[in-house]
Amino acid sequence: MSARSIAIITDAWSPQVNGVVNTLQHTRDSLAGMDCHVTMLTPADHRTVPCPTYPEIRLCVHPSGKLGRQLDALGPDHIHIATEGPLGLAARRYCMRNGLAFTTSYHTQFPEYIRKRVPLPLGVSYAFVRRFHRAAICTMVATASQEALLKKWKFSNIVRWSRGVDTDVFRPDEPETLDVPRPLFTYAGRVAVEKNIDAFLELDLPGSKCVIGDGPDLEMLKRRWPEVLFTGYRFGSELARFVASADVFVFPSLTDTFGLVMLEAMACGVPVAAFPVTGPLDVVTHGETGMLDEDLRTAALAALDLDRRCCREEALRHTWQAASRQFLDNLVPVC
Repeated sequence: MSARSIAIITDAWSPQVNGVVNTLQHTRDSLAGMDCHVTMLTPADHRTVPCPTYPEIRLCVHPSGKLGRQLDALGPDHIHIATEGPLGLAARRYCMRNGLAFTTSYHTQFPEYIRKRVPLPLGVSYAFVRRFHRAAICTMVATASQEALLKKWKFSNIVRWSRGVDTDVFRPDEPETLDVPRPLFTYAGRVAVEKNIDAFLELDLPGSKCVIGDGPDLEMLKRRWPEVLFTGYRFGSELARFVASADVFVFPSLTDTFGLVMLEAMACGVPVAAFPVTGPLDVVTHGETGMLDEDLRTAALAALDLDRRCCREEALRHTWQAASRQFLDNLVPVC
């Protein structure tokens, strides 16, 4: 029996560094061990321009013709559209024009991200996103909280697709040696307005603060908070060592659909402090693997007393193999 052919179309791909890219890369790699042949259709194949206010993200220009030819040549058994950008829109049009069934996934609270940059009413952007996903057989989301939020906005045909963590890379036994006052409170991820990093850096906390990552707000935050340790991007085992060196991982975002970095921190034995919102509510067990509180300072200080072993044990239950099997079970034949 031949391998199942899967085409995944995404506007988010390397060299971008974010949770969507991380998820799709791990999913592709895991599916290769499940008798699947996965083809990623990404901006790398097209002419692109930088996204306004976020030049790290490249937007495809008129991708429909080339993407259509790629899909014609592939003739995949399954088509999954991961993002609502120009490539995703082109893939949606291709499928609808040719009468092909497809699935989608909701990785980013796109309307809230737009609202952080442009005063566009949430109802308008949610209407666009809802229309985009309505044509799919199902839309995959990572958590129960995200499913509830989308149902509030009248989305339908929602199914679950969880996330995993590479516990061989992210582990607690090789922390980076950092010569800073303790305790150390750390954030890792994109350095952008939607991540609400100011809410972390404004906290009156003992010891030191560290921000791992890069993005459009990095230079502004460096100027505003010169006492904070900014490391820039770190990857793989080096990232794991920096995360493992923290006493508490602070996740200030109010708009993430999951927050993979929280699982990575837990795999390193680091408890999480976060707001009780979508993402942390589903990833963090309050009082065991982290603390959730409307007062982020209270959560950060309380997390110092948690048992780091509980964090590691919880992370070990989240594998990319299990998450990718869930993804595979959600796919539908194109015919």
